[in-house]
Amino acid sequence: MTTARAEQVTTLDGRTFTAHCAVPGRPGPGILLFQEIFGINDNMRGLADRLARQGYVVLVPDMFWRIEPGFERKDESALEECMAMVGQLDWDTVPDDVSAAHAHLLSLPECTGTVGAVGFCLGGTLALLAAARSRVDGAGVDAAVSYYGSGNNGLLPVLDDVGCPVLFHYGERDPFIPLDSIEEVERAVAGRPGMRVERYDAGHAFSNWDAPSMYDRPAAESAWATTLEFLAEHLR
Repeated sequence: MTTARAEQVTTLDGRTFTAHCAVPGRPGPGILLFQEIFGINDNMRGLADRLARQGYVVLVPDMFWRIEPGFERKDESALEECMAMVGQLDWDTVPDDVSAAHAHLLSLPECTGTVGAVGFCLGGTLALLAAARSRVDGAGVDAAVSYYGSGNNGLLPVLDDVGCPVLFHYGERDPFIPLDSIEEVERAVAGRPGMRVERYDAGHAFSNWDAPSMYDRPAAESAWATTLEFLAEHLR
């Protein structure tokens, strides 16, 4: 049985923001779950619950809180509005907010100490950013899973700072991430221990069951199974 609650995360500049938290009925490894551009909506809360049912303590930080706390949209019908939110993100403060969420997750009594970062869309880039930049008492995350992060290519110069295994998921028919961008990531991670790219015959946001024009069930189920295997290998 899982339970959900709101957590208040204190930032490095002394402010607070809300994070959704899903916990299993026993202590377990932590997961930082990063939102799509739609905010922390039913899809993200559902993913948090699915991970909690696998025994993970899941924290979903509100990454839009400095712009509009609690921003939430359901599906692709609000795509333009959500893209505008992403355009307002302050990438100077985002890494600090990621680190604050990381530290808060580790402080939860249910968290046993290892932490993974998992993200979708915008969150796919944030998961990779967490792996490269977030440190709590000198320790980074223990594994990261990036689903179709369109900003990943911009982070390739900091791959040397990533000290954990990373799994990348991409759809080969993604209108926002061309094949040459996927191939660039593949070349960049080739030969790096624990890093790999998985491709699917699908488009963008293929795991979002609340976005019917994007959701691709076979790809979503295949990627989810691979994700769970990867997390179990590196977090337990």
